[in-house]
Amino acid sequence: MDCIRAMTWNVWWRFGDDWRRREPGLISVVREQRPDVLGVQECWGTPERTQADVLAEAVGGWPAFVPVGLPPEPDPVEHPSQEGVRMGLGLVSRWPIMRVERVETPSEGRVNAALVATVAHPRGELRVVVGATSWEPERVDETTAQVAALRRLTREGCERRPLPSLLLADLNYDDTQAPLVGMDLRDAWDAAPADADERTLSSTNRFAPPEAVDQFERRIDHILFAPGSLGAHATGAWIVRAEPDGLPPSDHYPVVADICAGGRS
Repeated sequence: MDCIRAMTWNVWWRFGDDWRRREPGLISVVREQRPDVLGVQECWGTPERTQADVLAEAVGGWPAFVPVGLPPEPDPVEHPSQEGVRMGLGLVSRWPIMRVERVETPSEGRVNAALVATVAHPRGELRVVVGATSWEPERVDETTAQVAALRRLTREGCERRPLPSLLLADLNYDDTQAPLVGMDLRDAWDAAPADADERTLSSTNRFAPPEAVDQFERRIDHILFAPGSLGAHATGAWIVRAEPDGLPPSDHYPVVADICAGGRS
């Protein structure tokens, strides 16, 4: 049975106080969790280097990065290290990344996009979609349209591939706020213990913004998947609340899940 460890994490760009102090904690957590594929939202990028490069070098993987406009970079910048730095989506893969496409998703008055990658898994092509959506309550219809676009991208051609297709995303809403999961995608969190604390934007993290009232104290970061021709099921899922050296690496907690092809479908 082929199992894939997937991880998704909004890593908070270069926001907040001293992003350089946080970055070693990001690396430490990723090394400890050993994901096969890691989707990164609010990933920073410069012309020379991206945060996906940094994480890939730390764990011996392959990186990909696409720029997005969501959330917008601060204008004016909050501190000099943000000058000229792009907001983006990142992917780090244990296996070589064969193709990367930047696909725009619906957004009024600003540009949003998804990272769509084809990964060279030993059993065949593995599709991984990384995304993030609008967060404002007044844009809930836009969020729903963006989620629908991400679902379509994830499912596209899934029945022709043996392995599950993965969506690693900060969707900014949960099932009580927007229709995130239908019969066409499955939620890896279903494999988590019944009593697990599922909050990814939580008051237990001192960097989490309590003013984000519609997202606060919820699981807004998701690992969803479409089974391939072999079928697929999640065997475990969890949230990592580690604070290396006493410092949360981000304002979000990451989600990790093991998803296996074959068997139950």
